[in-house]
Amino acid sequence: MFYQILFSSVLRHLDAETIHRVSFGALRCAAAVPGAAAVAERVLGPREPELTVHAFGREFPGPLGLAAGFDKNAEGPRALGALGFGFVEIGTVTAQPQPGNPRPRLARLVADRAIVNRMGFNNEGSALVAERLHHRRGEPGPVLGINIGKTKVTPEDEAEGDYAVSARRLAPYADYMVVNVSSPNTPGLRSLQSVERLRPILSAVRAALAEAGRPELPLLVKIAPDLADEDIDAVADLALELGLDGVIATNTTISREGLAATAEDVEAAGGGGLSGAPLKDRSLAVLRRLRARVGDRVTLVAVGGIDTPEDAWARIRAGATLVQGYTGLIYGGPLWPRRINRGLARLVRAAGYASVAEAVGADAPDAAPAAGAPEAATA
Repeated sequence: MFYQILFSSVLRHLDAETIHRVSFGALRCAAAVPGAAAVAERVLGPREPELTVHAFGREFPGPLGLAAGFDKNAEGPRALGALGFGFVEIGTVTAQPQPGNPRPRLARLVADRAIVNRMGFNNEGSALVAERLHHRRGEPGPVLGINIGKTKVTPEDEAEGDYAVSARRLAPYADYMVVNVSSPNTPGLRSLQSVERLRPILSAVRAALAEAGRPELPLLVKIAPDLADEDIDAVADLALELGLDGVIATNTTISREGLAATAEDVEAAGGGGLSGAPLKDRSLAVLRRLRARVGDRVTLVAVGGIDTPEDAWARIRAGATLVQGYTGLIYGGPLWPRRINRGLARLVRAAGYASVAEAVGADAPDAAPAAGAPEAATA
């Protein structure tokens, strides 16, 4: 309640990126106090046994994770995990450092509980991020995903080499790795989602992981909600063909349909990717289509419009093993992950399941084998 009052009376009127930087800095400082992160993990972390999930060869204390974009440079994954996230995905990280797009580049549409961002993969580059993770190696922390993208200045026909550089540098520190080809804020990036262009990128990343001594590292791809249905099917088939470990659905949308915000507010927010509640229906539709195509042969991670425990529960029953949030945290405050976890545990028990894992795909029809896909691709 206090956070809602603070947000409504103060935070919503201040520059969104400045507030993000200040609040994240304060969180990192708090977590740096000896013993503070451990205490927060015990109090806020997912404690309900029903929430334990096994995926990618790892045990996750809960299915709710923090999506990429919040911690682009691996500055505070443990601090974020201490809020109650079962896993944290850092990035998007590019091979070369880059400042991103000019400010202002982050805006809120409060009437829709949505955010518009055109950050442009601003990050310190994979070499520095790898160095930071190296110094923190062995420290406690959440399951860590690393999301990699293409450097803006790299030509599209050289994209696979660019991704491979980051994969090679960051492989030693990841619990899973995500190839991001779906941000709308890097020119030409989304064209890399076509199967003909995505296949060599994923193959190059696989080779780079092997060179780094991590051939077994789970590899995922993150797709956009704006793909046509036939393109979603094609990505699903490619995931089976290449034996990908997972697909994350979905990134932000360029659509502005059905918003409650005024036309003036939407125009003032500007271009970029829209996240939050308005993305809920389309992201769920993409997830259902993926599940119908791949069944349980590929692990699905749902993100986009997850704001309540019921939202997370619907994604799990539709076929998602894991779910992620970002905008929900911005509007819900630091106790939001705990509320989602507690509510999700109640829903699991009310439905008569012993664990959330038993409910994965409960509402999904049996998947038909994709044309030409192998019969058994492991997740």
